Amino acid sequence: MRIAMLEDDADVGAAMQQWLTAAGHTVHHFLLGKALVREAGRESYDLFLLDWHVPDLSGADVLTWLREKQNLTTPVVFATSRDSEQDIVAALSAGADDYMIKPVRRLELLARVEALLRRSRPKQVETAAIELGPYHIDTVNRVVKLDGLDIEMTDKEYELTVFLFQNIGRLLSRGHMSESVWGRSGDVPSRTVDTHVSRIRKKLDFGPERGLRLTPIYNFGYRLEHVAVTEKPKA
Repeated sequence: MRIAMLEDDADVGAAMQQWLTAAGHTVHHFLLGKALVREAGRESYDLFLLDWHVPDLSGADVLTWLREKQNLTTPVVFATSRDSEQDIVAALSAGADDYMIKPVRRLELLARVEALLRRSRPKQVETAAIELGPYHIDTVNRVVKLDGLDIEMTDKEYELTVFLFQNIGRLLSRGHMSESVWGRSGDVPSRTVDTHVSRIRKKLDFGPERGLRLTPIYNFGYRLEHVAVTEKPKA
């Protein structure tokens, strides 16, 4: 999963990033709150891990921005030295999903992050098959079916399709899609993502007749979403 971490202590941040990366997550480490806010305005993440005390924009201010300005429901975990009951209650009341007191322990961090990600994922992510209307995805055999018929796809087209279906209803940035399918080190240009999305849209025939719509969001990315099913006009 893609995690945005705000931690101004470089050594502490490096340790937590190493733990999370070893557990299979991709971590973007920010030393300043304003840098995280700037990036979160144009990129999507699966979870935010925030310190409270940072030099420019506190973790509490970042949380307020995420919840009130961006209307994001993305899970947020605080990892901070502020340990008073009042601080914990204030953070949770402002929209945080969990609160950890430093020094953070590796196994506890990994367990809390995984628990939040598991609760935030759609139910179909945990199953071997994804069923949405006329679409069936067999994640064991890597097969996509539409109306019972196999759809021929390249490996990347299949992986991008699964990622979109696993995140239905979410606004996903091109960078998020690229990292999840091609990997962070791939340095894939945005036009490659757009080309694959175009092929997927054509092969899966998204539209009101199918109950799903794949919507481009200018200068950001895409959202796969449910729409009311309408009948195709008769010839």
